[in-house]
Amino acid sequence: MFGKRKTAAAVPREDGLTDYDQYVMGKRERALTIVFAMAVLAAVGYVFYHSLIMCGLLSLFGFRFPDIRTKQIIDRRKRLLTLQFKDMLYALSSALSVGKSVETGLADSLKDLAVIYPDPETDIIVELEYILRGLGMNRTVEEMFGQFAERAHIEDIDNFVDVFVTCKRTGGDLIETMRSTSGAIGEKIETKQEIETMISGKKFEFQILMVLPVVMVVFLTATSGDYMAPVFTEWAGRLAMTVAILFFGAAYVVGSKIMKISV
Repeated sequence: MFGKRKTAAAVPREDGLTDYDQYVMGKRERALTIVFAMAVLAAVGYVFYHSLIMCGLLSLFGFRFPDIRTKQIIDRRKRLLTLQFKDMLYALSSALSVGKSVETGLADSLKDLAVIYPDPETDIIVELEYILRGLGMNRTVEEMFGQFAERAHIEDIDNFVDVFVTCKRTGGDLIETMRSTSGAIGEKIETKQEIETMISGKKFEFQILMVLPVVMVVFLTATSGDYMAPVFTEWAGRLAMTVAILFFGAAYVVGSKIMKISV
């Protein structure tokens, strides 16, 4: 069954299929994520406070990190599925342009994608296999694509399915519609990739800036211990460190949102 090939991370629906908008960590993955986050936060707590109590308090926020990590995994998986879907559209459009039916074009697209993505567990490969099995059981192409779009929760796939279903029902020029639709969606996806490439350097700089305050505190503590001592022993110093951490966290949240550019 299609849903069984997934790991415990994927959330199967009642019909056994995978919803790409959901992800549940396995117990081991969740435990390792929490331990890693707690270790990092404890280290940051010690650097800024030199207090085991503050280390313990800050490390408790590590229990929130699995939720953050889950969102990151979902976003990454959907981005990869979008790129894979673009390749499928190009392959399907090429097959239709030489006079093949949609069903035959999907079978040919699967062969072409198997060359690009040799891993049989690749999401688009599994989805195409499931669609072809559905067609073999006399289910319509529109129904299979609609089910895929419902689970993918990706705007580009939704737009394609809407156009495809409308064209099939009204008897429009499917080949021209597929060509223009795949071209438009492909250009949109490529634009996103270009934007990602353009801001990749800024993302790296952002990551460096997030680490830099910790490095600076460690450096000043190691080279000017007497100068930094009041920061760790007096209430005013600890208050200043707390304010600095709050600004640090706010900068991370704002910076992360700025780096997300929608097309």
